[in-house]
Amino acid sequence: MLYWLVMSRSTIAVTGATGALGSRVAARLAEHGAHQLVLGHHLAQLPELPGAEPRGDAVYDDEEAMQAALAGADTLVLVSSRPTGRRLEEHAAAVEAGRAVGVQRVIFVSLVGAAPTATYRNARDHWLTEQYLAGCGLRYTVVRAGIYASTLTRLADDSLVIRGPGGDGRTAFTTHRDIAAVIATLAEDAGNDHDGAVLQATGPESLTLAETAARLATSTGRRFRYQDESVEDAFIWRWQQGMSGTQIESWISWYLAIAAGELDFVSADVQRITGVAAEPVDRAEWWPEPVRKLP
Repeated sequence: MLYWLVMSRSTIAVTGATGALGSRVAARLAEHGAHQLVLGHHLAQLPELPGAEPRGDAVYDDEEAMQAALAGADTLVLVSSRPTGRRLEEHAAAVEAGRAVGVQRVIFVSLVGAAPTATYRNARDHWLTEQYLAGCGLRYTVVRAGIYASTLTRLADDSLVIRGPGGDGRTAFTTHRDIAAVIATLAEDAGNDHDGAVLQATGPESLTLAETAARLATSTGRRFRYQDESVEDAFIWRWQQGMSGTQIESWISWYLAIAAGELDFVSADVQRITGVAAEPVDRAEWWPEPVRKLP
């Protein structure tokens, strides 16, 4: 019986294990005693966790490296790559590398609002990967993550002003901790109840950008505030900060999607999957410093 248990034990591969989300997924799995492979671009930067085997250097579209990194895994947690406009190709390459070495199931981290006609550029990218997974023949579950609660502090300028053409639109900002909890719970469950499902991991309430900034100010003790601006002013300011055209399009389209109500969605899936209520935005455990040149 012991031999059967050992042989049937699932091995979970977690990509992006040096990043904010992947590292939290890996840490939660380690706390639960899961057997996992942690993947990243740089082997030396991967976390040392109980029951975790570091695998790298692993880049999504490097077929040989990804096959070596994923060898032995049956479940792949696929955290999104960053290159706008190349996500489908990179994600598909990673999944195909996994298929070649025996991966049977994929848990993909997508975005709330993913759709072929989404205003937000990155949401269109993620929808493409969702469609690929639906037809690839492997077991899969999509987790559409709400916008990270940490996003707004990263977007602030030197005066802690978060500016953009988001108007009075609303969205349910979500903590990394909650998204990681949903993903880890799904990865540990070898059943097929969520095969083919599209789940929504969002915060518990939908807030305007001004309301969210006020919550951040109270939570951090720093004077964050939101300033609405026109699309034209949004372009000029970001161009002056040295952003590329792709970066500018991505971030302006993000604000416009909020303004249009496309990201105004609250789901109970965090509590339904994990058994614990989703955290409000001001309970996030991590507030990064502003970053001018965003990916």
